[in-house]
Amino acid sequence: MHLLALSDLHVADRTNRDSIAQIADHKNDWLILAGDIGETEEHLAWTFETLGKKFARLLWVPGNHELWTTPKAPELRGELKYRRLIDICRAYDVSSPEDPYPVWEGSPEGPCIVAPLFTLYDYSFRPDHVTRADALEWAKEHDLVCADEFLLDPYPYPTRDAWCAARCAATEERFTSIDSSLPTVLVNHFPLRAEHAWLPAIPRFSIWCGTRRTHDWHQRFRARVVVTGHLHVRTTRYLDGVRFEEVSLGYSRQWTQSRGAESYLRTIL
Repeated sequence: MHLLALSDLHVADRTNRDSIAQIADHKNDWLILAGDIGETEEHLAWTFETLGKKFARLLWVPGNHELWTTPKAPELRGELKYRRLIDICRAYDVSSPEDPYPVWEGSPEGPCIVAPLFTLYDYSFRPDHVTRADALEWAKEHDLVCADEFLLDPYPYPTRDAWCAARCAATEERFTSIDSSLPTVLVNHFPLRAEHAWLPAIPRFSIWCGTRRTHDWHQRFRARVVVTGHLHVRTTRYLDGVRFEEVSLGYSRQWTQSRGAESYLRTIL
């Protein structure tokens, strides 16, 4: 048995979609899908239908792309869009941040809670000298504006910052009620630490990459491994004895197509 992970499948990209369809059967393995599957309900359903037949269990967390309000469904925005995505997960028996955290028992090191999270971001991954009020202008100085500014509606929250704060508070409360004797695998689309949100080509994109509220979660919540995506920069890091895995596939220009998407599945446990 293996606990595997992949994020940022972006199945609207035909090359990605075709290669993901060719992933082999992993009947005894679980697969973490760490966000940015696509932008529409069809993207999510197709992925769950396709990969659900190949893996013993799927686990999913939302990325920013899944939360976009699209012209095809303008009424689905913010929390309403998120709840619709949860409905799709339940229709395909996919574990989400709204379900009980499953326990992985396939490792010789012992059982481990796999915790799908949804935290969003609050623009706090910025230098200390840049205020929140100036964060967007700071990014624009390098001609950066994330599409979320136009497509990711925080309704009913007044801002994405407020939605992020609510999600983090709810997650922290939830961790008070899980088995404290077990280590965890923390799964989030966005990096948990600011120094991990490093994009050499576009460093000021960091403000759309996470929240400092999660800075110590790998220690507070007993993480054995932290799994994230979003950056399209695949890395393995270690901090405080915890392994941090960025598991993005990315757009078709960002991975070696001759290898196939199969080769980008990352073994977590």
